[in-house]
Amino acid sequence: MKVNKSAQVKGKSHKWKDVKGRRCRPPIKPSDLNSSPVIVSIVKEHQVSVKKKPSVKRLKSKAKTVSEDKVVFPETECNKPNSQANGSSAFTSEDGTEDWKEWKAYSDSFHGNGHVETSGYTQDVQSGRLEGETLHHCAQRDDKQNRAVLVMQKDQTLCFRGKCFLTCLYGRVEVMGFTIEEGQKSYPLFSPASHCPLTVTALETSDYSRDDRAEAAHILQKYLSSASRKKLLKQITSVSSVILLEPMETSLTRFMSSFADRSELFSPPVSELMSAVLDTPLNGLGMIPLASTIEGLKTSRSYRDALNTVVNACKGDIEGSAVILVCGIKNVGKSTFIRFLINTLLNHTASVDYLEGDLGQTEFTPAGCPPFTHQRTPEHMVFYGQSSCESDLDRYLESLKSLWRRRPQSRETPVIINTMGWVKGFGLQLLVDMIRSLPVSHVVQLSHGSANQCPALTPEFLRTAQGCQTHPPAQTALDEFTESHCPPRSYSHLTVQADFQGVGRQGTAKHQRSNEQRELSLLAYLSQLQSPDPGPVRHLNSLTPYQVPHGAVALGVIHCEVVPAHMFYAANGSLVGLCCLAEKVTSKGGPVLLSQAPICPCVGFGVLRGIDMARGLYFLLTPVDPSILRKVNCLLLGAISLPSCILTTQAGFEGEAPYVTTDYSFDLTGAGKLRVFKGLMRPGQIGTQ
Repeated sequence: MKVNKSAQVKGKSHKWKDVKGRRCRPPIKPSDLNSSPVIVSIVKEHQVSVKKKPSVKRLKSKAKTVSEDKVVFPETECNKPNSQANGSSAFTSEDGTEDWKEWKAYSDSFHGNGHVETSGYTQDVQSGRLEGETLHHCAQRDDKQNRAVLVMQKDQTLCFRGKCFLTCLYGRVEVMGFTIEEGQKSYPLFSPASHCPLTVTALETSDYSRDDRAEAAHILQKYLSSASRKKLLKQITSVSSVILLEPMETSLTRFMSSFADRSELFSPPVSELMSAVLDTPLNGLGMIPLASTIEGLKTSRSYRDALNTVVNACKGDIEGSAVILVCGIKNVGKSTFIRFLINTLLNHTASVDYLEGDLGQTEFTPAGCPPFTHQRTPEHMVFYGQSSCESDLDRYLESLKSLWRRRPQSRETPVIINTMGWVKGFGLQLLVDMIRSLPVSHVVQLSHGSANQCPALTPEFLRTAQGCQTHPPAQTALDEFTESHCPPRSYSHLTVQADFQGVGRQGTAKHQRSNEQRELSLLAYLSQLQSPDPGPVRHLNSLTPYQVPHGAVALGVIHCEVVPAHMFYAANGSLVGLCCLAEKVTSKGGPVLLSQAPICPCVGFGVLRGIDMARGLYFLLTPVDPSILRKVNCLLLGAISLPSCILTTQAGFEGEAPYVTTDYSFDLTGAGKLRVFKGLMRPGQIGTQ
């Protein structure tokens, strides 16, 4: 449960110490679709066999709207160094060479009577999906630098699987609501198999007074050879955008691919293999274009209307900041709507505040669902320790309130609140409490089909609704004629009807199930333990841990009751929340154990990889900065488990795996967890009250 800013977040004890495509080609397997020698060989084979330019066919697919894209948040921690040409202003006088003069004359030859003449190909393809033979005309590759330049016309789209860096060299493009323009830094794009494929859409440029081919020729001079530049210049018009695509490899992607069952995470799933476009200039960059038979994010009219309403409200003059609460049943698209909304808002504001209320599908930190590719360090966080709040409803609500109180009231940035997919019974009452307790200005409620999954959370409904902690005001017949009459809470209620394929159902393909996605999220967090420099992935047992004295931190368990004598057995080899108690931890020479876990700030997560009883030390692995670790005085254990692959299948480990045993039986009394449900009565208990 976190409060997060979508823009980049800003932030001495002795107890923390370091311790020493041809038709006859054989079928392509998913593992062959990564940037690998397999792709390179396929491309070379194609280049040898095709000596003439392929014929051009008119695209049959219609243009997709801007809002039909898959989201990727601009990443700050893994951004590529800014090496792109930011328009013509990025070049110095040293570029005024004879080669440049030749190119200026060449570009001028395309102009006649003050108008730009477009080639027949560009006139044929003004919108639709870029795929197949089309990519051979609008994309050129620099094999030496292993990068490609792509020219896109207004409303053209590129849908793909994989990952890459994108730099806009000329014009502007959109990725899931976020506009990338020339002069901006490179952005990492992730399109894993766990989500619908990502789409890049070319937008119309606003400056029609520019000398398009002259400026583009100047920019392309840095990235392509002379012959390749001449081919691309023929495609550039006043509505063109030029993007640079480069391979991307980070500690996250290297760590993910080190596990055999996740090595194909950024390859097209089996259902998309027949639509993968393999023989294009983009091959070998880590991205696989998809044909128009595969569509990206599908949005309904109500979806787009709600987005426009909320964005306009945030841009307009409203009292205070806009607070948008998004709710709906599971798998209806809440997270995707929020990603699109935040990305769109970032086109107009420097930052957006985000309050995470969905324990099972968190957006920026473990544990929860991806996109695991854009994790952030929150401004404030509370460790709840479970993926569901049903065991302790009061702790859930109090945690949300404590986070809201930490937000500066003078801040005027928009606030987006994510909620759980639990919208019936106690889940509905929790939503009622959240709307009443927080200054919500907009409630966006997503649903699908004609069935009523949840009552409309309008101000009128809230007037009489029952919450877990709040209750509707007691009213009499005279209330509406007196000054004590309380009108319904004032906020805008927007409904969104989702109609994408598979709405309301959990994905069944690989990497799409909830437990798999929670593991991906946690693995992404642990990848920060790896070195950012290229090199082999190190297994966690080979990393140097911090050593922490037992008396310096308190140890507690949130999700179940553990007798003190078994506390170390439960915590060893587990994920723990690194928390900060308000009071000082005092020890009488032994470990400090908490009987109840308080609601307190959490600064990150760690793996308690060992406990030295003789020396009284905890051994902890964590990516949290040492300057912040000095504030930590509490380790909390929850129900979020380490992915089994960390202990069993990580590459590079030899010998007997620690913490792993098959000699265990849950049939023994006390072998399992004793769960405690606070404030939630069972049906058998209701009749006895």
